[in-house]
Amino acid sequence: KTLWITPGLHPSTISVVTTRAEVLGWKIVTSPTFPKTEADHLFAGILAYPESDGRLQDPRSLIQELKNVGALSILVADPLALLLFTPPGELGADVAVGSTQRFGVPIGFGGPHAAYFATRLAHQRLLPGRLIGVSKDTAGRTAYRLSLQTREQHIRRDRATSNICTAQALLATLASMYAVHHGPKGLHQIALRTHQHTQRLATGLASLGLTLVHSTFFDTIRIQGTPAAIKSGLAKASQAHINFRHFPNGDLGITLDEKTDQAEVDQILSFFGSSKVAPLSSGLSPLAPSLHRKTPPLHHPIFTSHANENELLRYIRRLAAKDLTPAQSMVPLGSCTMKLNAASELTPLGWSTVSEPHPYAPAEQNPGYLQMIHELENWLGEITGLPHVSLQPNAGSQGEYAGLLSIRAWHQSRGETHR
Repeated sequence: KTLWITPGLHPSTISVVTTRAEVLGWKIVTSPTFPKTEADHLFAGILAYPESDGRLQDPRSLIQELKNVGALSILVADPLALLLFTPPGELGADVAVGSTQRFGVPIGFGGPHAAYFATRLAHQRLLPGRLIGVSKDTAGRTAYRLSLQTREQHIRRDRATSNICTAQALLATLASMYAVHHGPKGLHQIALRTHQHTQRLATGLASLGLTLVHSTFFDTIRIQGTPAAIKSGLAKASQAHINFRHFPNGDLGITLDEKTDQAEVDQILSFFGSSKVAPLSSGLSPLAPSLHRKTPPLHHPIFTSHANENELLRYIRRLAAKDLTPAQSMVPLGSCTMKLNAASELTPLGWSTVSEPHPYAPAEQNPGYLQMIHELENWLGEITGLPHVSLQPNAGSQGEYAGLLSIRAWHQSRGETHR
């Protein structure tokens, strides 16, 4: 079996997929174009939408080539970008995956954040997790129930496709409430403002003699310039504790987000010599009209019914009243994430020093996080007697898998592959 991945994916995504594929015995082909020589063995392709360095391209032709050989198409898509651009399903993709971090969840030095996973009805029974469906109870009343349960607690273990940690459900609730509160109009405004600021930054940098590598983008641009201009811009940004992505060939990557304002855009422009304010763009880039979204998102009434804080608070309270939480009793079939956390443990989550650090920032900018991580690793090592301890991944189920892979790698290092 061969899996095709495009180099436009985030490096971390490529790394994780490559590790998993090796264990499963899949061959990985990394190429920006459809790998025709592997067509007979290809079962799926993973494409980025937008790509890691910001490029936004129409993936329809690549999706069609996958369909022509009977392979699945998987789009790793940014949900904020999907407020403005054609969603994966309308592009013909079979699967869409990604992170919901941008919907109100702090970056938190890299996580945890809830993922999203969507597919066509033909593949619904292969979805991980638990799917809630509308049904009727014995009295004929409309009710919600677990329609599909693919965890090993619910079905035969050899048929299980999921062991997802409950912590992801808690984060998914946060992202969902962010969408409920802002609604489709509010989310669209947030996405459009982010895109407009990026356009404004791109226009300003181009006027300073820098070159845009890609003409179509959402919130990320990749720029080229003279070594002197790049070096000077990096140095000034570093002094201001603003970090850019530095590509091996010398290019710079700059990503804006929903918190970016005009002052921040002007500050970035000043690093490269501009003191004048570039005009704010008024709409979407005219260079990608074929990808402009034409269908409304989030059409369920719930996303237009709780626009103000009081309504949202009451809605959350009504949902909480229907649930069983540690505030009422111990949780049966409990999860480590559902036990009562002390207020002293939760309070730091609201600190900007805990919630805002980026995982790819220079180490000297995050000494506190690194100290906490190393201390915890050392303490766990002392308790267990293990020489090394990893705190990744966060989910218990994935930690078990990582442990098995570590044992496997140890045997391989000793030439004991038969074990």
